[in-house]
Amino acid sequence: PGAGYQAWGTLFDRICTPKMAALSMTSGVALGSRAVAGRKVTARKAIASKPRASVAVRASGDRKWNFSAGPAVLPLDVLEDAKEDLINYKGTGMSVMEMSHRGKDFMNIAEEAEADLRELIGIPANYKVLFLQGGASSQFSAIPMNLAPEGGVADFILTGAWGKKAYAEAGKYMTANLAASSADSNFSTIPDVSDWKLTEDAKFVHICSNETIGGVEFKEVPDTGDVPLVADMSSNYLSKPIDVEKYGIIYGGVQKNIGPAGMAIVIVREDLIGKTHPLCPTMFDYKLMADNDSMYNTPPCWTMYTSGLVFKKLIKMGGLEAVEKMNEEKAKILYDAIDGSDGYYVNPVDKKYRSLMNVPFTLGGGEDLEKKFLKEAAAAGFESLKGHRSVGGARASIYNAMPKEGVQALVDFMADFKAAN
Repeated sequence: PGAGYQAWGTLFDRICTPKMAALSMTSGVALGSRAVAGRKVTARKAIASKPRASVAVRASGDRKWNFSAGPAVLPLDVLEDAKEDLINYKGTGMSVMEMSHRGKDFMNIAEEAEADLRELIGIPANYKVLFLQGGASSQFSAIPMNLAPEGGVADFILTGAWGKKAYAEAGKYMTANLAASSADSNFSTIPDVSDWKLTEDAKFVHICSNETIGGVEFKEVPDTGDVPLVADMSSNYLSKPIDVEKYGIIYGGVQKNIGPAGMAIVIVREDLIGKTHPLCPTMFDYKLMADNDSMYNTPPCWTMYTSGLVFKKLIKMGGLEAVEKMNEEKAKILYDAIDGSDGYYVNPVDKKYRSLMNVPFTLGGGEDLEKKFLKEAAAAGFESLKGHRSVGGARASIYNAMPKEGVQALVDFMADFKAAN
């Protein structure tokens, strides 16, 4: 505190405060005057305002129903907890975003996050848990570099866009064998295991357990014998119980069903690490990362912290069995509405493999009607229903944090739109 802070405070009030006040008129929040000594900020004052008529206002306030495929909706109570800790984490005088990742406060956060994830999933002791930067797409390269240091063959089962990307990337480092594909059905199903053309001495077999874009999900874990099964679980991570011992590697980005963007969680069997390709980048070396508790360099601290809050919440909810039951109930509401619309709404996916997380659908009336539907849905407060640019149509991503009432609100809107059009 001193003259420097006083001068900064004066400059802030003269330049920034008027602009922030103007912004507050659209956000419904007014900022009180900022303290110039130290780091304290006065409490924000709510401006009384009527909800916009065009927005489907939720019981929790003026938050939209967010059906984004990722980054995606987070549990409101987790956001509230993070808000409480944002400026002063547990009385430390620091935000999680400011504290050293080597300090005891963040080390405790990291240790709790891993312990809670192990408890939540039931991860055996002979599996390492890695919190890594780069999202799932970085693992498309890291996996072959760790599991096939001298090349060899890996088998890929293609059921959608993300499996295709993993297959293409692996081909840079080894022979990627297309063991099965549902491309001929526009990725609307999963090839029967009996038709897979697997390589006897493959380094691994790769699947995408849930295709975010196409809405296709594996319902059973395929048996690959002694060949390690590798699964990209980005969009159904923690949506149901996971039998970890059936896999060699489980990986996925967290931005869909766990936390903010910026991190992948890799669960890898110990015997599969320590034999990296000679040219493997340091940051992709699983053994190095495991030996350093995912902290060879500065980890994605805020994402680790927020993900840890989600792990605790899911444990309190009753674990992944309870989460799966909740997700099945939500998905049934939406699929029943689609199937009961007499072709007005259409889901193209084989019913045996319909995703509990991502529900794509089209409107039988054609592209113009779809555009009208999406425009009116957005105006009514339903966020990010537009389908992926590669397939079009609509898509509702109903991850763990999407409550049942949000799905029901969407179904009600769909019924009203059908009646009016």
